[in-house]
Amino acid sequence: MLFENVSAETLGNIYVGLLGLAVLLYAILDGYDLGVGVLIPPREEKFRDDMIASIGPYWDANETWLVLAVGLLLIAFPEAHSEVLQSLYIPATIMLLGLILRGVSFDFRAKVVQVHKRKWDLTFKYGSLLTTLAQGYMLGIYVTGLRTDLWAQGFALLSAIGVTAAYAFIGSCWLILKAENDLQAKAYYWARRGLFALSIGIVAVSLANLTLHDDVRDLWLSSTIGYVLMAIPVACFLLLSLCGVLLKKLPDAGGKGEWMPFAIALTVFVLCFTAFGVSYYPFVIPGHLTVQDALSDANSLRFLLVGVVIVVPCILAYTAMVYKIFSGKSEKLSYY
Repeated sequence: MLFENVSAETLGNIYVGLLGLAVLLYAILDGYDLGVGVLIPPREEKFRDDMIASIGPYWDANETWLVLAVGLLLIAFPEAHSEVLQSLYIPATIMLLGLILRGVSFDFRAKVVQVHKRKWDLTFKYGSLLTTLAQGYMLGIYVTGLRTDLWAQGFALLSAIGVTAAYAFIGSCWLILKAENDLQAKAYYWARRGLFALSIGIVAVSLANLTLHDDVRDLWLSSTIGYVLMAIPVACFLLLSLCGVLLKKLPDAGGKGEWMPFAIALTVFVLCFTAFGVSYYPFVIPGHLTVQDALSDANSLRFLLVGVVIVVPCILAYTAMVYKIFSGKSEKLSYY
């Protein structure tokens, strides 16, 4: 059988790596379109139309990575899947409600009479906000090791605000890249505001994170790799400082360098996720359940790996193709 010589330890690392990749790509790709949804202004209809048009070709496909992440967690780490959903059943339901509201309102806003269009635009906005807050809360509880005490709840609320700010920031950077004229000017304003909130969030979450698990604190403060980990928040601070300078200068640059804020936001997301992954490996539930303890049957995973090595590259390929086809400034969204 193909992959029959792959050890259980290697399988665990492969599947946790694929899970991490799916979560990272979801956070970036669906993160920016959730951020655009959160930023939708209640009163400017032209802005609302152009903002939704900027994510129209991509937003539904971006959620593929969420489906893949949940599927990988289920098949590769069923015990972890069970514990996570048992602990996060309510916020997960709220997140799904928000995603449903987004999907319904995206279609209905184009099919209702004009007088009702604003209601569905606002449904899209608040569905996006509900989703981002739920995801941030779930991340916070997950990082604590699925604790439910008062400190864990406070950290989860901080995480909910931080994730929402991060999505809004990358969403505004996406609008700088895709929009023009007044909407782009507004996006620069949103990005400057979001940059400040994101910087505070990164500092607050980083400091709070050191109090949650002794082994994480020791890794950051008492080990050789801690110097590398400490360099990540510093690098994020420098990148965000550079972004702040760019956000002041680019509006007068005649369209040059519009891609740079989004590229910086993407890099900051990757760096933060890298720090998170290194800090908590080899745990699949921080401080509670390791990759090997939660791993499914090795023979089943070897069999499924055949499909994984076909499906994941296909998803990556069509994702890249969609972004290539719809590159450049966004155009008016058409419904058929």
